Amino acid sequence: MDWIVAVQERSWDWGWGMHPMWWIGGAWGLGMLLMMLVFWGLVITGIVLLIRWLVGVSGGPGVGRGPDRALEILRERYARGEINKDEFEARRRDLG
Repeated sequence: MDWIVAVQERSWDWGWGMHPMWWIGGAWGLGMLLMMLVFWGLVITGIVLLIRWLVGVSGGPGVGRGPDRALEILRERYARGEINKDEFEARRRDLG
């Protein structure tokens, strides 16, 4: 009966370094760490891009506003008579 207990325990099979996959443990852990970092990096990048896209679509402050929009505003002010021709030309040169 002692031999049955000894066979069931298999103490030689489960020693450190004796497991059939002992060599993959370190690589598996490193691979899982890298995959976790890649996953969270993609999630964070996706959230940032989504927020930037939503702000750009809704026409948030400063998005899509460049010299063209400034020149358009300048022309509108000139058309309404808020500024004279000299001031319009001076500001147009500053913009462009």
